[in-house]
Amino acid sequence: MSETLQRTATIAVLVENEAGVLARVIGLFSGRGYNIESLTVAPVDELRRLSRITIVTTGTEMIIDQIKAQLDRLVPVHKVSDLALEGPHLVRELALIKVVGRGEGRMEALRLADAFRARVVDATPESAVFEMTGSAEKIDAFCALMRPLGLAEISRTGAVAIARGARSL
Repeated sequence: MSETLQRTATIAVLVENEAGVLARVIGLFSGRGYNIESLTVAPVDELRRLSRITIVTTGTEMIIDQIKAQLDRLVPVHKVSDLALEGPHLVRELALIKVVGRGEGRMEALRLADAFRARVVDATPESAVFEMTGSAEKIDAFCALMRPLGLAEISRTGAVAIARGARSL
């Protein structure tokens, strides 16, 4: 029964910061038909030339185990960690949300932004750009409320994640 249950996995991968590594990771997913829901990558250790890739994917336990094993076999990979299985962790996204409107709709957008702790980072007489960090669900909820108020554009980073406590990648 658990062989067919899908779960979302947040996988952190520590890799060599060199050309072609991201293409190899993405190639592993596309070549096997695995979906990437979110992908972020950035250098984390300039001295050791390491980058951290955070991948959010969905699959059965068997598929996720295959993904982790195949990632671990890639030559430039130092470590693969399934954050959800290894204990408490934090997952956040950053989003920039543009809302176009005037009058009462604009005022309502500003009130909702305050309630969601979104920050106004740009404003013109006819638009506002909000910066928001939080869970994907929080950002989704804010965007859903902005749609009838003039939501014009969304730019999101994708998930970044880190283990809570002393545990580290």
